[in-house]
Amino acid sequence: MQPSEAISAEPVHHLARLLSNCIRTNDLKLGRLIHSRLIKTALTFNTFLANRLIYMYSKCCSIEYAQQAFNELSDKNAQSWNTMLSAYSQKGLFEKTFQLLDVMPDPNVVSYNSIISSLTHHGFPRKAMTFFKRMQTQCGNGFLIDEFTVVSVVNTCAGLAALNLLHELHGLATVIGVRFNLVVCNALIDAYGKCGKPEYSYSIFCQMCETDVFSWTSLLVAYIRASRMADACSLFDHMPIRNVVAWTALITGFAQNGEGDRALCTFKEMLEEGIVPRASTYVGILSACADIPLVGKGKQVHGHIFRCTCLIDLHNVFVVNALVDMYCKCGDMISAMRLFERLDGKDQVTWNSIINGFAQNGNGVRSLFMFEKMIEADTTPNHVTFLGVLSACSHCGLLSEGFQYLHSMERKYGIVPNLDHYAILIDLLGRKNMLGEAADLIKGPPWGRDNIGMWGALLGACRVHGNLKLARRAAEDLFELEPDNAARYIMLSNIYAAAGRWDDARSLRRYMDDRGLVKEAAYSWIEINNIRHKFITKDNSHSRLEEIKELLLKLVDPMKDAGYIFQIECSYFLVDDALS
Repeated sequence: MQPSEAISAEPVHHLARLLSNCIRTNDLKLGRLIHSRLIKTALTFNTFLANRLIYMYSKCCSIEYAQQAFNELSDKNAQSWNTMLSAYSQKGLFEKTFQLLDVMPDPNVVSYNSIISSLTHHGFPRKAMTFFKRMQTQCGNGFLIDEFTVVSVVNTCAGLAALNLLHELHGLATVIGVRFNLVVCNALIDAYGKCGKPEYSYSIFCQMCETDVFSWTSLLVAYIRASRMADACSLFDHMPIRNVVAWTALITGFAQNGEGDRALCTFKEMLEEGIVPRASTYVGILSACADIPLVGKGKQVHGHIFRCTCLIDLHNVFVVNALVDMYCKCGDMISAMRLFERLDGKDQVTWNSIINGFAQNGNGVRSLFMFEKMIEADTTPNHVTFLGVLSACSHCGLLSEGFQYLHSMERKYGIVPNLDHYAILIDLLGRKNMLGEAADLIKGPPWGRDNIGMWGALLGACRVHGNLKLARRAAEDLFELEPDNAARYIMLSNIYAAAGRWDDARSLRRYMDDRGLVKEAAYSWIEINNIRHKFITKDNSHSRLEEIKELLLKLVDPMKDAGYIFQIECSYFLVDDALS
């Protein structure tokens, strides 16, 4: 049937049904033909059909025609105004939305719900809260609120992490008798989770007569946000339906809480259950591979993406960024650059990953080169970018360039340097044995002496260059800021030992023993065939220890021939005999 034949019948309900079909199929051409028929038959004066017409144009992304149909309607009712308000607000055209609201004869709860929801969705939660207050002011002595209002404002509170406002709204809704249906309860579970109160989310969950997969998943995410992984795992095991969102949330939770091995095991279980990963799933599991770090596992995930998913995931900027970041953190800059060069839509995160990757892997020159390329590509840097740039300067010993980049942050890009940026410059000055200048720099910024990272960098530099006076000064500040950090005491004790100050070293050790301070043992590791081998000082538990010792003995003479000078550090805690 041709469009002209389809609209030959005149009954209002038939034309309304045709307009609904246009909305469902996004058929703007047929919609305009129906509009023509309405004009010819004077049915544009029919408020019901005109409202459907406005709604059809808004859903078919033709706001101009929606506005035209709205203007032509002489007998506008509340639905006419609300349909137009919703059309503008959902598109983020808030200036036109507010202008329309100001001339609306009698805005109602639907009007405000639409605006509040859209403002929150488009990232303006404070403005949304302002309209909620205006909504209540208009009502006078009562409250203009329904369950849709509650859902919209609850989401606004979640966006602001405004726990007190959320409590007040929850109490108000209870007092005035708002129906706590499934949608309202799910919104509250999610909002309390985002405000860091999973116990409140759990309380609401337990009171619900009916739950769905969103209820369970929202509570799961609430536990994960609060790093309560034991509760999250227990809930996950009891979920009646575990969809890809729940699996992804658990994988990401493990990755964010430093449990990369469990994230990998969970990802494997997910695949075994036949759940198809999303782009966000790959981002989570690649983050786990990057933090462990295990490049072999990361390559397996990369291969899975290539083999088992559509091409969309291979070109998804979030997935590619996660892959680049994983390869950078695992030290495989060749693979990282291959992906970087193939990606067309590079964003700020992509550039930051590659700039920081080269800096962290000791190639400062390449890092600074990529920064210049980033600027040429008209991508605006942020504070993360300059962490990589300053680290590159530190690795290359580029002191004057480091200060130039620091000053350009605020002058050229409007970025205020933070503690981490200054800590890198302290490290750079320390590498140059400019310890006095480093100490002066710590005094300079507005935060004064209260900076752990900067004093830590200075203490490390004092250890390298044997500056006992400045080391004691830095350590005293660190002891005040971090009284329970055993690593700081050990570093100062090593400096005392190197200087022959054994009495001071003994005194410091006794102080640590009295307070029960113990430093977590550091270890080195290497990955071979997807197995990570750890090595700890004086640990003889490795299964292939004899082979390792034999190989080390074979390497001693070639290392000496190559000019390597063995340095045995006089460490107070490693050489106990020196104190006996």
